[in-house]
Amino acid sequence: MKIVVVDDEALLVKGIRFNLQNEGYQVLTGTNGLEAVELAKDPEIALMILDVMMPEMDGLTACTKIREFSQVPIIMLTAKTEDIDKLMGFDHGADDYLTKPFNILELKARIRALLRRAGNQHREEQQRNLLVGGSIKLDLDARNAYKNDELADLTAKEFDVIEFLMRHPNRVYSREALLDTIWAYEYRSDIRTVDVHIRRLREKLEANPAQPQHILTKWGVGYYFKG
Repeated sequence: MKIVVVDDEALLVKGIRFNLQNEGYQVLTGTNGLEAVELAKDPEIALMILDVMMPEMDGLTACTKIREFSQVPIIMLTAKTEDIDKLMGFDHGADDYLTKPFNILELKARIRALLRRAGNQHREEQQRNLLVGGSIKLDLDARNAYKNDELADLTAKEFDVIEFLMRHPNRVYSREALLDTIWAYEYRSDIRTVDVHIRRLREKLEANPAQPQHILTKWGVGYYFKG
């Protein structure tokens, strides 16, 4: 299980990594918010620990950017003790907050609690017949789509397209294949209808439609979904 630790205090990072590795976790590290955002793109990351005050990009900004494409549990670390500082962390998408200096046993306990909660949520989503990929979630029974847990207004055909792609992640489908599968030759003479639906899905479900993270194009081949 991978855990990311990002802090510009080298000794602190070394200590956290040592303790978490002894618990059996694989630990990846960084020193600034930009690195945190890049590390968060790994779909195997189970949890992140971010310092608030870091060079290049602070932890709060990094947390906000990560929430644009991932719901990975995040623990914020800070030397600030005011309640308003903790509230800012939660407002930016953090799941938990620890004030420096902290007891490593408390950090490990909070990690276990967050991982347990994330595991329970995953099992609940499976029981509710949900498809989840990054920040995008589909409720197949209700035929509702969500972006960062906020309801997105999709047409019936838009839902069909994203459901099909999410059921077959990382598999590239040509426009012709999508027309044949989803429209059943209904629009066989106008292949552009696929491009229109993909564009609208990106506008409704991607954090930045111009630079999509999930609904991707394989140039010259077709479209695919990356979770």
